[in-house]
Amino acid sequence: MVRNTAVTAEHSADRTPAKLFVLDTNVLMHDPSSLYRFEEHDVFLPMMTLEELDNHKKGLSEIARNARQVTRTLDEIVNSMDGTIDQGIPLHGPSRKLANGRLFLQTQAVAGDLPAGLPTAKVDNQILAVVIDLQRRHPERPVILVSKDINMRIKARVLGLQAQDYFNDKVLEDTDLLYTGMQELTADFWDEHGQDIESHKKDGRTLYRIKGPLCAQLLVNQFLFQAGDRALHAIVREVSGLSAEIQTLTDYTHHRNSVWGITARNREQNFALNLLMNPEVDFVTLLGQAGTGKTLLTLAAALTQVLEAKRYSEIIMTRVTVPVGEDIGFLPGTEEEKMGPWMGALEDNLEVLNRSDDDAGDWGRAATHDLIRNRIKIKSLNFMRGRTFLNRFLIIDEAQNLTPKQMRTLVTRAGPGTKVICLGNLAQIDTPYLTEGSSGLTYVVDRFKGWKHAGHITLQRGERSRLADHAAEVL
Repeated sequence: MVRNTAVTAEHSADRTPAKLFVLDTNVLMHDPSSLYRFEEHDVFLPMMTLEELDNHKKGLSEIARNARQVTRTLDEIVNSMDGTIDQGIPLHGPSRKLANGRLFLQTQAVAGDLPAGLPTAKVDNQILAVVIDLQRRHPERPVILVSKDINMRIKARVLGLQAQDYFNDKVLEDTDLLYTGMQELTADFWDEHGQDIESHKKDGRTLYRIKGPLCAQLLVNQFLFQAGDRALHAIVREVSGLSAEIQTLTDYTHHRNSVWGITARNREQNFALNLLMNPEVDFVTLLGQAGTGKTLLTLAAALTQVLEAKRYSEIIMTRVTVPVGEDIGFLPGTEEEKMGPWMGALEDNLEVLNRSDDDAGDWGRAATHDLIRNRIKIKSLNFMRGRTFLNRFLIIDEAQNLTPKQMRTLVTRAGPGTKVICLGNLAQIDTPYLTEGSSGLTYVVDRFKGWKHAGHITLQRGERSRLADHAAEVL
């Protein structure tokens, strides 16, 4: 399948004619800047696409905002036109040189040459009729329908039309290539990188200056581990050409380093706690399937740093409210009460953390629970715009359901002294038109890797129960 951004043609007589991409409405509403994402190729908008944009522009939802933004972009493009609209509107100027193609708008009615089984009153089928007409009128150039709707693409292919998904929002083609935040060292690592090694102590931990070919591939705040007799768990602190500085870790698997009574049960959890407890790391992303301990570790680190170390003033927790089954309708109460049913994971983990103090007794645990609840604020994503959080510990749960644009809106809320944690499982995306490759969580993991104030870990082992682990494997 050809990517939308593939450079294969230019507008010249001696080259293959540029492709003509027909955009479905859901592409524009998914990415308002999609009109400028096709480089030298031309873009065609059917009249029904404009009609659907008009139908969706009212309201306060993300879709409505995107529809209004696309309408404003179209108005800017049309106002920049010099010639007639039939000749296409050059996108070079309005796109600030991002696109070199032309925008064509449907200016005449199309004879419906659809099979008898397809009702002509349906919007999708009218767009397919436009693609068929364009293919007949321009046999010399590829005419391709771009849609986020799988059924729409299937119908197009059944009719002998070219159709493809919108690829430009994808960070990665294959999420198996997504940065995991750690790397295993080979058995001969010290033979290759141990020459002229330098070491010194800082804050009770050892730093090593190593040199060798692997150093050029390392990223700041990436974890390194080596099993066996010469076991090593370390984090990359600095990379400079073919040399790097690595630092040993705090061992959170040992009870003396427990965090709110919680100790790491495996290597990845230990790496995660090293990021969560580090005040120099402002942005942490944790990926992993259900039961790997993402929420529990984050809450334990948050409570320790808010109530004991006094590093942050309070904990703010939010999540995307996408129902798994049928919605239960409007919920009564304040913002926090409305978010209550979505925060079952918070209550479950607070119950575990509250039980970790065996010496407190029932009265002590009840008092601790009340103290904890006073320091945790539950906020809805709907009211995040325009806010700035100062000195807060901000937890974004179920972040895989956020678009890159929504993720940007949230992360930019962080003010001085605020730490942002994004938790999610890319295998559980519930938002329509979002995939593992285009999720906002994938987007920030890829964009923040290597920044000295950000860290990422993919948790791999489930620690919930033997039943949950077995269910995750076989079901």
